[in-house]
Amino acid sequence: MWLHLAVLVGLFYLVRWYRERQVVSHLRDKFVFITGCDSGFGNKLARQLDLRGLRVLAGCLTEQGAEQLRSQTSDRLQTVILDVTKTDSIAAATEWVKERVGDRGLWGLVNNAGVFHSHGCAEWLKMETCRYTLRVNLIGLIEVTLSMLPLVRRAQGRIVNVSSILGRIAFFAADYCCSKYGVEAFSDVLSYEYYRHHELTSYGSCKKFPRVIYRAWYLTTAHIYSLTVLESRIVTIWQASFLASCLSNILTTSMGPRPVDL
Repeated sequence: MWLHLAVLVGLFYLVRWYRERQVVSHLRDKFVFITGCDSGFGNKLARQLDLRGLRVLAGCLTEQGAEQLRSQTSDRLQTVILDVTKTDSIAAATEWVKERVGDRGLWGLVNNAGVFHSHGCAEWLKMETCRYTLRVNLIGLIEVTLSMLPLVRRAQGRIVNVSSILGRIAFFAADYCCSKYGVEAFSDVLSYEYYRHHELTSYGSCKKFPRVIYRAWYLTTAHIYSLTVLESRIVTIWQASFLASCLSNILTTSMGPRPVDL
């Protein structure tokens, strides 16, 4: 038994070692554009790719976030202010990227920008919050992808859409789940279309298409965010919504007021 276990562990590490050795060549000549680099996953990814020698083009929402990122990376990394909810901002960022990549195209596009506001029940959702979540997480992702796609095609690059397990299993945060289910659907359709299109035009055509379209899942974990900020958001939303719900029940029910534990 122990021998079989040792063999399995050995095979696991052998496969892992082999996969880690499959590194793309000429990394210093490749451009990668990442959205949402002020903090979190996008910030960490930008710094890691910069350490590996890639030419990182980082989209940040604020000038403060851009300056902080530049101070932590090499001169290769460049930043641009990008608000994925605004068409003009996306168009300007696309032109900025086009000027830098030139004929080489964009080897990687990482759609990472996202927001997560819901910490309560679906009936407590505010429509402005729901609309904003969809604009950032889904509509912005689609618009950035379509805007950058010709540059990715030119380099035969790859697209990474950062999704979530809540895009497959919905059990809380209704607006966030809706946006991530949309990301999953868009990624599936885009992947299928470009796979089939590449297959149909690969003979007798000079057109280039993205070879691989990835979809990255992640679990939103507490250590990514400030625990103080997370706690304050939860307390504010839950107390306000819960109190409103209780008062509504008290005022409208025929049972009369009932004791409530807060």
